[in-house]
Amino acid sequence: MRTEISADSRRIRLGRQLQHGDLIFWIVALLFAVLVVVLLGAIIAVTWSGSADARHAFGWHFLTTTAWNPVSGQFGALPAIYGTIVSSIIALLFAAPLGVMIAIFLNSLCPAKLRMPIGMMVELLAAIPSVVYGMWGIFVFIPFFRSYISTPLSKTVGSALPLFSGPVNVGRGLLVAGIILAIMILPTIAAISRDVLAVVPNSQREAMLALGATRWEVIRHAELPYARAGIVGGMMLGLGRALGETMAATMVIGNTPKIHASLFQPATTAASLIASQLPNANTDLHSSALIYLALVLFLITLVANSIARALVWRVSRTGSGA
Repeated sequence: MRTEISADSRRIRLGRQLQHGDLIFWIVALLFAVLVVVLLGAIIAVTWSGSADARHAFGWHFLTTTAWNPVSGQFGALPAIYGTIVSSIIALLFAAPLGVMIAIFLNSLCPAKLRMPIGMMVELLAAIPSVVYGMWGIFVFIPFFRSYISTPLSKTVGSALPLFSGPVNVGRGLLVAGIILAIMILPTIAAISRDVLAVVPNSQREAMLALGATRWEVIRHAELPYARAGIVGGMMLGLGRALGETMAATMVIGNTPKIHASLFQPATTAASLIASQLPNANTDLHSSALIYLALVLFLITLVANSIARALVWRVSRTGSGA
């Protein structure tokens, strides 16, 4: 008797779900979620199988070798890994404080008439193609940077600080690429930070104002702690874009697979090296090494995103916005 009642209740519940579309929607949503996992697995499988020759030839030494010479068949990923990480860190160091300050200005300090136009202009930066950033960097920023920043720094403090040593005749280098990447990820950080600050409850601000706090104290002690997790998430999202940026980095970094102490010297990133050499790879080992480098870049972004998730989780637990 209980079995019949249970079966009838299940049929009634299933009928209601089918009638209102809940079950169908659940199945469709599940399929799309599984599709993302399948695509991720397919990318890993393709890069893993395509890099088989390089993995068998170089093994883990591929990650610590600095030589990259397709003619002699020597391939090492360390210069590309170094350029990818350093340029992305430079971009984050420049873009993160600027993006947060822009978000604070738009959310709390900007006049109402200017808030929408300035916000649209900041978001418009994210819609500019990366090749345009690269062209602007080559024809506008690099001559300015070489004349007014790198050359004076190299002549004054270059002998004491290897990071700013010369020569700087070419202009293209790691620091230039980092600054261009900073401009590219700036709208992402600013837009996400502004959206997070906009949803801070007014009760947070009113409580501080009732205690006699100034506007800066309200921003510092009420808004920023509450929105800290979202701001960190926006920074990590910008970092992820900087790690994988290809065209702009290829055009301004110099594409030299070497490690230099100076930030003014040409370098390369994993994405730019793959983009510049994969179409012209003449041997199977060369193509396999580039695919192996793509697998390494994928692992770098995966580790960076995992650290970002852990950092956001930690900040959300300890911050006021938890």
